[in-house]
Amino acid sequence: MKSERTWTISELAREFKVTPRALRFYEDRGLLSPRRDGLNRVYSLRDRGRLILILRGKRVGFPLTEIKEILDLYDLNDGERAQMQTALKKFRARAIALEAQREDLEGAIQALADGVKWLEGRLAEPAPKEGLAAARAFEKEAKRRLQEA
Repeated sequence: MKSERTWTISELAREFKVTPRALRFYEDRGLLSPRRDGLNRVYSLRDRGRLILILRGKRVGFPLTEIKEILDLYDLNDGERAQMQTALKKFRARAIALEAQREDLEGAIQALADGVKWLEGRLAEPAPKEGLAAARAFEKEAKRRLQEA
């Protein structure tokens, strides 16, 4: 009988660049269920696969509750049909939300670029003489106060 490949908490943490604490957190939330060998956690191929899906879900912004909902549907013995239908619905909704975020980000980036261009243009203009005199007076007063301190 061939034994299934297993991983320790530190092996999985190192491989996926997560902390052991994160793996324990996922276990506490019911996302992973390693078996125990004394005090040590022993992760199976199934746990490793679930971790891959958890990290992918997190990367695209799914909350852990939704990731768990999708993962838990795997055990229904319906050929993963319910899992795939639920995942498809959630993936589509998430893609729409990310598109909206992208539009918001593009608008914010454009607003910043416009502001930078305006500021650069204003700073390229010669300073008004009265403004320059006020700035020099302010600088002189600031230096005097620093020397007194």
